Amino acid sequence: MSPGGLPRQRNGVTPQMHGRYPDFNVLDEVGHWDEATRKVVLDRIEHVPEIRFFTTDEAAALGVFLDLLLAQDGEPRIPVLNMVDAKLFAGELDGFRYADMPDDRETWRRVAAGLDAAAVQHGSIEFAGASRDIRERVVEAFADGKLHGRVWDELPPSRAWKVVTRAALSAFYSHPWAWNEIGFGGPAYPRGYARLGVGQRESWEGVESAGADSTGSSAGADLPGSAGR
Repeated sequence: MSPGGLPRQRNGVTPQMHGRYPDFNVLDEVGHWDEATRKVVLDRIEHVPEIRFFTTDEAAALGVFLDLLLAQDGEPRIPVLNMVDAKLFAGELDGFRYADMPDDRETWRRVAAGLDAAAVQHGSIEFAGASRDIRERVVEAFADGKLHGRVWDELPPSRAWKVVTRAALSAFYSHPWAWNEIGFGGPAYPRGYARLGVGQRESWEGVESAGADSTGSSAGADLPGSAGR
């Protein structure tokens, strides 16, 4: 059992089960977090919010876009679209915006329409139903700020790219599955860190494997230079 009384899972869940930290599961540390932190973190796994802000068509386009952007090609996936949708529905915005851009909620809606419009320019009916090649070409042009026509003549693509990718990455890396993938030990409060020297790590931190998708054990391994600590 983990310190928090939850069943111990040897390998933590990661997006598509890819990762460099075998045997590491940040949820084994729930017992070391305060109650408020534990509730917030576990809620991200146990209660995926329903889509309430985006329309069905917008969600279809943006879901495909986010999967491509974050390279989530299979399950398990972090529900980034749902997380972004929940914040927009609740009006939880960043508190600032570019002077030449609309409200972030409107930006997301226009991006969804703009992705469909760009796909049509490439011969597809819509972005969500486009071929992989068309999707990639549209997203590459979006990233390069080179989309044009219709929506994009009024919405600066380079600005819009920054708005949506900022929100997407914020949602992705706030999720415990992403923490497992990158070996992040989770909230340090109230336990804190004690081993701050070069090459040292806490006993509860993950150890990176040499293989990008390793499934072997690294439990108890030390980093170079940490012998004798």
